[in-house]
Amino acid sequence: MHPMHPMHPLNPGDPQHDHRRLGRELGLFDTDPLMGAGLPYWLPDGAVVRHVLEEYVREAERAAGYRHVYSPVLGKRELYEISGHWDHYCEDMFPPMRLGGEEVVLRPSLCPHHALIYRSRAHSYRELPLRMAELGGMYRSELSGVLGGLTRVRSIQLNDAHIFCTPEQAVDEARAALGLIRRAYDDLGIRASRYRLSLPSGDGDGKYVPDPELWRRATALLEEVLDGAEFESVEGEAAFYGPKIDVQITDPAGRESTLSTVQIDFHQPERFDLHYIGPDGARHRPVMVHRSIIGSVERAVAHLVEAHGGAFPVWLAPVQLVVLPVSEAQEERALDVVRRAEARGIRAELAGPGDGTLGARIRAARLVPYQAVIGEREAGADCAAVRLRDGRRPGAVPVGELLERIGARDGDRGAELWAAA
Repeated sequence: MHPMHPMHPLNPGDPQHDHRRLGRELGLFDTDPLMGAGLPYWLPDGAVVRHVLEEYVREAERAAGYRHVYSPVLGKRELYEISGHWDHYCEDMFPPMRLGGEEVVLRPSLCPHHALIYRSRAHSYRELPLRMAELGGMYRSELSGVLGGLTRVRSIQLNDAHIFCTPEQAVDEARAALGLIRRAYDDLGIRASRYRLSLPSGDGDGKYVPDPELWRRATALLEEVLDGAEFESVEGEAAFYGPKIDVQITDPAGRESTLSTVQIDFHQPERFDLHYIGPDGARHRPVMVHRSIIGSVERAVAHLVEAHGGAFPVWLAPVQLVVLPVSEAQEERALDVVRRAEARGIRAELAGPGDGTLGARIRAARLVPYQAVIGEREAGADCAAVRLRDGRRPGAVPVGELLERIGARDGDRGAELWAAA
């Protein structure tokens, strides 16, 4: 068992409590100049949050009919020339590396790889929509002046997916993706500040694919997806290949950023000559819907830290239960409770007398959802004096009941720590 991190009172609405300080204070992540700027590493508690979040996304995607793939983080320069990234996005890409007689590049996006995976097999209209998802790494050459914490990094783990579908299916698929995003936000205890329809600028600076009909068609479809929802159209924020719906979030300091996106793309299916066989036996061009439920894992965790002030929902908390024996005489019984909790899949830790006075240990664990204090009386009755993170004290509770309650909250991702029996 590693010692509990000292924790101070945290107010998620206080802009001083940004994720860069909290992340280090809570032992979630850190950086080292020898690794490089914008390349954070994850500490054990941060790795737990990341792992649970990633598994949540994979589970949600599987339930929604997505199939998961893995693809390499490198690609030949030619790949990104075909996709259009090299012409329109190369300033944000790392320079090519020589490999024999070829040049390879750290990918700035997953979509070209998924286009190749789709192209590797013949497809019938009966297979569509084909929903392909990956939690994959990508790399962007961000300037050092804009790097900070987990929100702007050079190594990104992206919750990405691409849906290959008929033009008639595109609106329903994009709308379903927005539904996945809304449900995820509810489960994560965060909210969108607004929806933004991101369009190209009209200055003709070469940033965007020069195809007016492509832009008109894709924009019309996204406007149909947003029908009935409040949104704001903003020029100059589109992807180079098409418009997108950006789901905006706001941090405690009032700074807005994009967390999740839904995009409709006619460009890359054309560039990669993607097709499917229609009911008429002829080749047809699919539409590529790009979508990300939580965006990058880095930015998602940064926002969760700030939105909850470090007090994560039960199902995301690095430690869900801390067991505190009053004295060394109850330490063996407390260890038994930890083992029983772990056997149920509950993340539990012991905070024994060696970690300080009982009061100090309680204060150190104030962000843990559940505290189980075990004194002489509780040890003899297989009970625990329960203290909740929100200040309530349900009192002495049988250990079995306590573990059942925690498991239920973990399983249903409920916000209520102690629902009425």
